[in-house]
Amino acid sequence: MNDTSETIGKQARSRRKKLGITQKDLALTSGTGIRFIIDLEKGKSTCQLGKVLMVLNTLGLSLSLKER
Repeated sequence: MNDTSETIGKQARSRRKKLGITQKDLALTSGTGIRFIIDLEKGKSTCQLGKVLMVLNTLGLSLSLKER
């Protein structure tokens, strides 16, 4: 499976819901804005990578790189 902004967003949203936290609470906890969380979960491809990594870290998720 290829990682895309859409799959990353879906994983982030799924994890957030599993943890039972709101988009607003996630934004506050990860140091971003609610608009960023919404865009990330929608798979917006222009989201800043640094912020994406902060949100994933807050959710207990990580990205791994591997050669194709």
